[in-house]
Amino acid sequence: MLETVKYLLGIAGPSGYGSRSTAEQVTWGISNLDSITAIVTGATSGIGFETARVLAMRGTRLILSARNIKAGYDTCAKIKSEFPNAVITALTLDLSSLASVRAFVSRFQSLHLPLNLLINNAGRFPQKFSLSEDGFDMTFSTNYLGHFLLTKLLTGKMVDVARETGVEGRIVIVTSNIHTWFSGDGFEYLRQIADKKIAYDPTRVYAWSKLANVLHTKELAIRLRKIGANVTVNCVHPGVVRTGLTRERDGFFTDIVFFLSSKLLKSTSQAAATTCYVATSPQLVGVSGKYFSDCNEASTSKRATDVMEASKLWTLSEEMVGGNIASSSVSSA
Repeated sequence: MLETVKYLLGIAGPSGYGSRSTAEQVTWGISNLDSITAIVTGATSGIGFETARVLAMRGTRLILSARNIKAGYDTCAKIKSEFPNAVITALTLDLSSLASVRAFVSRFQSLHLPLNLLINNAGRFPQKFSLSEDGFDMTFSTNYLGHFLLTKLLTGKMVDVARETGVEGRIVIVTSNIHTWFSGDGFEYLRQIADKKIAYDPTRVYAWSKLANVLHTKELAIRLRKIGANVTVNCVHPGVVRTGLTRERDGFFTDIVFFLSSKLLKSTSQAAATTCYVATSPQLVGVSGKYFSDCNEASTSKRATDVMEASKLWTLSEEMVGGNIASSSVSSA
């Protein structure tokens, strides 16, 4: 009850920020962001766009990923119309395609830029079951597996850049508190859906993908610490906000739910605040493997803290993405 009251009133937590803080507020006065190069996935709309917009405002050089490259170019133009000095590049990336992830990384590497910040923001919440071109559930592929491969392929570069520059690298993974809704064996659950043994439940599949995000954060943090990397990884719950993520679920029922929960909804800028805070705050130097909500460290489900579960997910994910993905000693740490 107390936490709900704090949320509704926007009462600040230990960080000095709360549920009503905005992305602009939490990045105000932070220096040296003009020396940072960041990749933001899913930056053409919603929380991703606001995250990119605010980082550009603060001087960060941006690489924006977009499934639709025209939307990516339009996003760059929109941000530059507000901040003419912003340095932004759009690259094609379909996170449901492992080939597209590899192609994106190759194109990024050809730019010969450093990489200090990786924000895994993109997500999907489709209502109907479908498989990716690689044969995996579309929700799981987009929200988790594509980001897993993307992060694996880029972590080595981030470790090297952090060592050479002395600037801490940061990986921010956008998840959701809906991860607490999932129980059971996630992979077996997806297999049963694919084999048509059980009905497709879009919310439960989404919850599994978001639990995987949290477990990924936990295992990657452990591996980065083992090799002494000056790179941290944390995950964030942005809060309840109506964005394009729900576009495949629009309708009377969805409208009613959002109307009834309107007092709990955040604006897009408030929803992007936790991502921007974790990505930039000097208060979080050296903090890794944590889960944040409303710009403060929060608790996850008990399942999400299971290091054995996190290690198992990592191993199975490597098998799923296949190929030579070792980009640093993080792979075998």
